Amino acid sequence: MASTHLSLHYHVVFSTKSRHPWIPAAWRDDLHGYLGGCLRVLEAVPEAVGGVADHVHLLLGLRATHRLADVVREEKKASSRWIRDEQKISAFTWQEGYGAFTVSQSNVVAVREYIAAQPEHHRKRSFQEEYLELLKKHEIELDDRFIW
Repeated sequence: MASTHLSLHYHVVFSTKSRHPWIPAAWRDDLHGYLGGCLRVLEAVPEAVGGVADHVHLLLGLRATHRLADVVREEKKASSRWIRDEQKISAFTWQEGYGAFTVSQSNVVAVREYIAAQPEHHRKRSFQEEYLELLKKHEIELDDRFIW
């Protein structure tokens, strides 16, 4: 084969430390735009960025040479710095880990819509309920000692 052809999409979710509601609606869209810009700088493709006061969702496309852990680490590092510097929240930090789920091309639109509907979605369910459901849906085993 003369070339490599890929369709690598990931739904990534991470929360603020202790799920503290650090991200108010007043500047949430700015943060989402910044997160998308960071992904572009990292040469990833931001398909969708959204979330609410205590967590974010990213739908992103990666190249074969990317390592997901590196992209997420750099994304969290840059956005933490932006929140501390631009929003003047010196104590801000993201949670230590993250959730990442592969997305087939046939489900990209559905995940994009899911991310766009986060504010409505979280009028009915907490982040913890949503995250546990994602883990169950993707058949990811968890150890209750380390989930929160």
